[in-house]
Parts: sequence; structure tokens; C-alpha cells
Amino acid sequence: MAEISAKLVQELRQKTGAGMMDCKKALKENDGDIEASMTWLRQKGIAKADKGSDRIAAEGLVDTYVQPDGQVGVLIEVNCQTDFVARNEAFKALVKNLAQQAATADSVESLLTQPYIEKSSVTVDQFIKETIATLGENIQVRRFVNFSLANTSGVVDSYIHTGGRVGVLVELTAQSASAATNEEFQSLAKNAAMQVAACPNVGYVSISQIPAETVQKEKDIEMGKEDLGNKPENIKEKIVQGRIDKRLKEMTLLDQPYIRDQSISVEDLVKQVKSKVGEEIQISRFVRYILGEGIEKKEMSFADEVAAQIGAK
Repeated sequence: MAEISAKLVQELRQKTGAGMMDCKKALKENDGDIEASMTWLRQKGIAKADKGSDRIAAEGLVDTYVQPDGQVGVLIEVNCQTDFVARNEAFKALVKNLAQQAATADSVESLLTQPYIEKSSVTVDQFIKETIATLGENIQVRRFVNFSLANTSGVVDSYIHTGGRVGVLVELTAQSASAATNEEFQSLAKNAAMQVAACPNVGYVSISQIPAETVQKEKDIEMGKEDLGNKPENIKEKIVQGRIDKRLKEMTLLDQPYIRDQSISVEDLVKQVKSKVGEEIQISRFVRYILGEGIEKKEMSFADEVAAQIGAK
């Protein structure tokens, strides 16, 4: 039997609009053959004949869940086809429940096999299928990430921007539980999440977290620029290093001007809070989701979107 990779499952999902578990089963039944799997899904009534070309799920919501004690947090993206459904209360409730359930899951696949939080007689996957039948649109849990502090002192916080189109999950650590519950520390977590949402080019907390291959790639790009062609080698190296240092700072959270006070950096803010808390604290990690990023979306006019919505009913 051919190996059923996650990439193969995703390709079949995009072509058919079927759920992950159904796609995986179809591929297993058909030895990894995409075309045969598409036919199998149609025979089972799971996929439609249009191969999902107009069923690309690129709309939807990014949402978060943080436990009341701030020790566990989730960032999730659930996609649908149109903004109409994304604004539907049933869809919003589904996403919010899935965010909460994802706190105990380690993959999308494992999340789909859990009993649904508000209807334990069915799995999450089965409930999503029921919702698809009700709303008339393809719905997919695209991705999620969960943070858990476990035995570490700190806090997990989140921020949702532009009505669920951008979401951030952030984790801060401290040396003691008393520092983790400090109001200044808690405020720093919220502000750090907002900062990440406002800085789409930021991908790392600090320069030390940037992989060596990324640094080398930036150096190769700078060394190859035409404006350095006639410069002596020693001068070229200095110019390139200056440009790289600037570029790396653009990629790191701590080096950004603080959005609430542009006269200081985020690193300066952390130092200020550290002095108030009285012990070492740090922003340890973050994740940002932008709704639909990386999904090839079929462009539709407003009239076409309305027609598609009516036709699905």
C-alpha cells in the first residue's frame, strides 16, 4: 500500500471539499490514487462532481481560547467558503467550541476524532459534516496551535484583530507564580500579542532565535545586489553587515518600536516591566495566523458570491 502523506490528504481535500478523515480513508481504499479516491468519495456521496473548484474554503475565522488561569491557550483557523457563513452565529459557535477542544488535541486529525463538546454522541468530524449540510458550504479545520505552561510560571494570552481575520497567541514566562499574576506582567502579555498582530513581518522574538540558514540567505541576497558590484571587498562586507543587522531587527519582536509609545522598543518595555516585577521575565514565543494565508482563493464578485450562497441552499 502506498504511503498516505499529509500532503496527499490535503490535495484530495482541496479537490473534493471532503473532510480530512474521509479523504484519508478514500486514499487508503484506493492505494493513494487521487483520481480513484475522488471517484470513491463521489460514490459514497461525500464529494460533489464539481471537484471542489468553487468550494475552496478560504474565508472563515481565526479565533482563540485561553483557560481562565492563563496556563493554556489555543489559536485556531477554521475555513468556510464565503464571508456570509463566516458571520453566521452557528459557524462562530462552532469555531469557538473547536478552539476550546483543541486545548487537549495534538493535531487536526486527533481533534476531529474527539466527541464534540456540545453533542458528545458524535465526533467533531461528524458534527462538522452536519454543519456543512445545514449551512451548505465546505468547512475545514485548517490548523491550530496550543501553548501549555505546564510546570512553568507565566501566562498565555491572545489577541484577535479585524473581526477574526488575524489572531495571535503569545507566551510569557517568569520565575515565580507571584510575578505571573502581577498586573504589569499580565498587561505586558496582552500588549505583546497586540504588537505581534500589528507587525506582520515579525517572525521571531529575538535575533538569537533566527535560524542560521535564514541569516545566510539574507547575506546572500545582499551580497548579490548590483549596487555593490564596484565596491572593494572590505567595504562591501561592512555595507552588507549593516543591511543584514537592519533586516534581522525588522524580523524580531523585541526590536520593534512599541505601538503604544514609539519612543521605546518592545525590549525596553520588557525591561521596564521586569524592574516593576522584580525578577527575570521574558516573551518566550508567539504564533500569528492570518486568515486564508497561503490558500489559492477563487475570486468572486459580490453578485457571484450571493448567487453561490443562494444556489447552495
